[in-house]
Amino acid sequence: MWMSGLAAILRSKMISIKTKEDIAILREGGKRHALILRELAKMVRPGLPVIELENTARRLISEGTGSGFDGSDKPAFLDYQPKGASRPYPAALCVSINDEVVHGIPNEPDKNGAEKVLKEGDIVSMDLGLIHKNLITDAAVTVAVGKISDECAKLLKVTKESLMAGIKAVKAGKRVGAIGEAIERVALAHGYGVVEDLSGHGVGYEVHEDPYVPNYGSAKKGAILKPGMVIAIEPMFNLGTKKIVFDNRDGYTFRTADGKPSAHFEHTVVITKSGAEILTV
Repeated sequence: MWMSGLAAILRSKMISIKTKEDIAILREGGKRHALILRELAKMVRPGLPVIELENTARRLISEGTGSGFDGSDKPAFLDYQPKGASRPYPAALCVSINDEVVHGIPNEPDKNGAEKVLKEGDIVSMDLGLIHKNLITDAAVTVAVGKISDECAKLLKVTKESLMAGIKAVKAGKRVGAIGEAIERVALAHGYGVVEDLSGHGVGYEVHEDPYVPNYGSAKKGAILKPGMVIAIEPMFNLGTKKIVFDNRDGYTFRTADGKPSAHFEHTVVITKSGAEILTV
């Protein structure tokens, strides 16, 4: 998830339907993907240099374990240059801390020029793309660093719940807007800002494919969901305003406009005849 909603629309392409063979590969890659994120989450602690998360992500991707691993897995984000970006993304992992919504760069200094180090009370989002046998999965999780405030703990809990609500809303024949409507309903019930300028998306053959999968809207709008479509669903909730700002310093990071924390959870799912199968578990 690298584009604004408008940019995603302007970059419109045909929606792809994955074959049974593609889905089997994505299922293999998704399991490895989930394992890597779980291992990274276990590492999170106060005092941890963020670069260690990046280095571990690269190592786990290259080492590989489990069914279907052939030594060719690669990070999908490393050196990826989305439309409009001034340079390729320089890391395998996006690590976004507190008010950073998405695309925080783990192997570059923070806005003050210092090494990024996790602190007690932080919340940290880790977003990873994985290429397995030339097919791509995308997933993210937000984790507490030590003891966090009750309001941040609730933000994480509710954002994760909204992801599951969005997945539950998936059904062949419905429109993409049903996903956003379900996610937004959860956010509004708790007074959170739903990020509208960034979205979920199709995935599999490329890092970003159609359809555009917003986290708000109407069940009557958007592309029709069809069996074999593979999409990344990724709610981003802010503790305050829904408005975000772009960090021109690094050319990638989005932050909340009011400086309050943001949470981000994501799964890659395949649309089935009866609903959705989560691939990144």
